[in-house]
This record gives sequence, C-alpha cells and structure tokens, in this order.
Amino acid sequence: MNLVLEREAPPLREDETGAIRVGNSRVLLELVIIAFQDGASPESIVQQYSTLSLSDVYATIAYYLRHQEAIEAYLDRREELAETVRKKLSEVQPDLSLIRSRLLAQKKSN
Repeated sequence: MNLVLEREAPPLREDETGAIRVGNSRVLLELVIIAFQDGASPESIVQQYSTLSLSDVYATIAYYLRHQEAIEAYLDRREELAETVRKKLSEVQPDLSLIRSRLLAQKKSN
C-alpha cells in the first residue's frame, strides 16, 4: 500500500467581518490559540467548544506553530480592535458600577 501525501489547507476561514474562524464553526481563531497558550490540550479545547472537531483543532495548532509570527500579529490586531470597541462603548454607556451599587443597596434595604 502506497501512502499518498497531500497538502491540506488549514481549517481556517475569514468571515465577513475579517475575523478568522476555525473549521465550519463560529469559534474564533484567537479563542483556540489563547486556550492552547494557556496550556489547554486539543481535547479539552474541543470539550470547551463542542462545534470544533479534534482534527481541526490539531491542524489549527500546527498551523499556529508553523506561522507563529503572523498569527501573533493577527492576535495583536484583534486585541487593538477589541480595545477600540471597549473605548467606544465606555464613552456611550454610563458607568454601570454605580447603577449596580445602587441596586444592591436597594436590595439590602428591602
């Protein structure tokens, strides 16, 4: 039996917002990579995100290990975008901690 070696594309796709998703799921690349960096095994990542396949998680981690610099740059851009969104939200929304404190005080007085 002869083994035929084939190149496979990583199980990653870019959605309409520019975010990279893993496999056919809606799980973001950064969630898988951050879990891996935090010491999670591929099996535990699949348990955490049940829409992922084990083979897609292994392939994603392998791709990350081979292209670490590019993935880290992508993660940095995503974090910058998240920070921009957080700043915009904080400018629009009131300080919710004050509302929470007031509600807790009311609850204690009842």
